[in-house]
Amino acid sequence: MKHTAKQMSESIWLGMVLALSGGFMDAYSYLCRDEVFANAQTGNILLFGIHLVNREFHLALHYLSPVIAFTIGIILADIVRHKTSELQQIHWRQVAVLMEAVILFAVAMIPLGWSLLANSLTSFACGIQVESFRSIHGNGIATTMCIGNLRSGTQNLNEYILTKEKSNLRKAGLYFGIILFFVIGAIMGSLLIKVFTEKAILFCSLLMMISFFMMFIRLEE
Repeated sequence: MKHTAKQMSESIWLGMVLALSGGFMDAYSYLCRDEVFANAQTGNILLFGIHLVNREFHLALHYLSPVIAFTIGIILADIVRHKTSELQQIHWRQVAVLMEAVILFAVAMIPLGWSLLANSLTSFACGIQVESFRSIHGNGIATTMCIGNLRSGTQNLNEYILTKEKSNLRKAGLYFGIILFFVIGAIMGSLLIKVFTEKAILFCSLLMMISFFMMFIRLEE
């Protein structure tokens, strides 16, 4: 049976906006803030280990700080969920994206020479997002990274080829669609950075505000 999102917070529409933001933030931190990943913490952990072995401790810290900030963002999002889940006028995920919007606005105000702080705050916002938005139409989907989506999309596509079950094809399209919007976000980030440099991240702050207002829309099953 086809699953339809009851909440805008689990809809494909919001997922597309968040995926745009996810791709944009990774492009921003990598291209504009000294080649650090905002979302891809596997890459940061790898580079942390390499620089640690080479005793390049300042560079190791450069990659470790976003990992720690990302982890704290996950913890904070979980705290927000517990503390605000009973609110009637606003969804707890709206609180999360509002926090992201404020954090990313602050990042835009940080000079280029302060990349360690900027990257840590950006990863902090990414941690909030990855913990707050974990499913679309009942499927576990990440809007800040691609490896899990690539695995699930490929699996569902293969299941469709083997069984001809259309629900698998729809799921594959969902996963690959989110990846596509992540890539579009990265492309947009690359283009806007050339024009606005460190202020380009304001676009992500705007996307978070759009997400905030989108979640006032009620969806019915």
